[in-house]
Amino acid sequence: QVQVVESGGGLVQPGGSLRLSCRTSGIIFEIYAMGWYRQAPGKQRELVATITTTGTTHYDDSVKGRFTISRDNAKNRVYLQMNNLTPEDTAIYYCNADRVIIHYWGQGTQVTVSS
Repeated sequence: QVQVVESGGGLVQPGGSLRLSCRTSGIIFEIYAMGWYRQAPGKQRELVATITTTGTTHYDDSVKGRFTISRDNAKNRVYLQMNNLTPEDTAIYYCNADRVIIHYWGQGTQVTVSS
């Protein structure tokens, strides 16, 4: 049984930081590309950041220089360090495990940026 579970969301003030974590089980983690996506109210789900099996990263322009994606293959986890958060970052953040035509999603973790 495959599990993808996000954690680390919460309420933070503008300019603050959060670190999201995603743990997986039931898959061979190191052969999956991993990604973080987000969905704000009334908007479509959008890509935030991805990391390949070899550690190559990609970021949406809106988060470049503020967010950092990383992975720990020994722990079957992927992380998203989010700094200098703004209200526009408010969304549900989803973790994705991707291997060509196979995709696994978590249930999401809420991030709210507000004063």
